[in-house]
Amino acid sequence: MNASSNRHSDELRELIEPVCTSSGYELVELEFKGGVLRVFIDYPPDDERSISFEDCERISHELSALLDVEDPIVEKYSLEVSSPGIDRPLRTPEHFRRFVGQEAQVSLRAGLDGRRNFKGTLMEVSNNGSVVTINVDGKDYELPLADLSSAKLVPNWDALMKGQGNRARG
Repeated sequence: MNASSNRHSDELRELIEPVCTSSGYELVELEFKGGVLRVFIDYPPDDERSISFEDCERISHELSALLDVEDPIVEKYSLEVSSPGIDRPLRTPEHFRRFVGQEAQVSLRAGLDGRRNFKGTLMEVSNNGSVVTINVDGKDYELPLADLSSAKLVPNWDALMKGQGNRARG
């Protein structure tokens, strides 16, 4: 994603996040690719409920009205609202803190120690939320969130198949 795309995403986030928050949801992530604006919502961390179809439909109507009025996207597009899913994206220090102890896949733009991709256990978030520590095969890496390209949880399929879920709440 280039700087122009990042700026566009930031502007959309500033427009969309207050609507989600005032409706009782957390904006987990948004992406705009190929004429599709995808908005991923969840309940706040202290709420044990899971996002339903009705939740997505409600926010979709609210966001459609807002986007029609504000008109921030000049090209034709479709709006999709969904839950973050079991491979939930991680974007903020709070997202990483909530899922400490779980496995994640993290990609950096510039990289660290000659690598850009890390898959391991989230250990901690430090330095005022600017660094996340991930353990990959017994070695800890301190990843600067300012260099974050993408991050997502890696589903624990064994736990999911046993009905234990992948959703840690903190």
